[in-house]
Amino acid sequence: MLNILHISDLHFGPPFVPRVGQALLDIAPSLQPDAIVVSGDLTQRAKESQFKDAAAFLQQLPDVPRVVIPGNHDVPLYRVSERIRDPHGLYRKYISPELNQVLRIDGAVIVGLDSTSPRRSITNGRLTKKQLDFCSAAFADAPPDAIRIVVAHHHFAPAPDYLHDQTMPKARRAIERFVDLGVDMILGGHLHRAYIGNSLDFYPGNHRDKGIIIVQSGTTTSRRGRGREREKNSFNLVQIDGPLIRITHFMFFDQFHRFAPLSQHLFARAGGELQVDVSHAAHLQVPDYPAEIGK
Repeated sequence: MLNILHISDLHFGPPFVPRVGQALLDIAPSLQPDAIVVSGDLTQRAKESQFKDAAAFLQQLPDVPRVVIPGNHDVPLYRVSERIRDPHGLYRKYISPELNQVLRIDGAVIVGLDSTSPRRSITNGRLTKKQLDFCSAAFADAPPDAIRIVVAHHHFAPAPDYLHDQTMPKARRAIERFVDLGVDMILGGHLHRAYIGNSLDFYPGNHRDKGIIIVQSGTTTSRRGRGREREKNSFNLVQIDGPLIRITHFMFFDQFHRFAPLSQHLFARAGGELQVDVSHAAHLQVPDYPAEIGK
């Protein structure tokens, strides 16, 4: 079993909610993550103090391998000169010198791609052909049975709700490339509400039997939730158990001052079958939480 804790859109600065941040720190060790993914927007306005606070917070999470990528809020918006000359200077100083990352752990290859585009597309982001080639090289020597995961802040597919967000430019090109590379899953943020589905919901695909699981996290620690997660906070726990992928969506419940599982989603690995004992699959080792949450 491989456990991946997926958080996003921390937004350190005015929108950050300390009690929610503490609730994440409280529950994270009990989830026993083997890796942590942070899919962008660690800060609200890319200020040095905000990066310092974000870095200190990340250090309090379980000490496991991690992939952290920037979001559009991690580059200066109003400090135009800095955004043109050195848009990721503070991010590199306090969070990570690498904007595109490859993490290889037992059973998985996780590629983090910087989808920010400080000089061209601040809001919607973009990926270049060079980054897609980087992704291809990262997966070239992946073990045949390793799950292949891509992490990007900006979304490749819109959430299926009334807000109708514009997707990343040339998203279809990226999806088709990922399908050819055998990518199993994409983890992202930016939307400030969760969506767990499949790329075939939006794109016909160049291999109809090989859609990619799409896992969007809401804002984990800020008051900037949108849509049905307005003023709410969430994260995902991704568990890979052989041919089975289990994704549990956690929500913060203010009345109980804690995160608790809200929904669970089961998928077979790409091209496989979901052969599982349903009674066993429904079981997840997480802390007990008040029965009132389900009412």
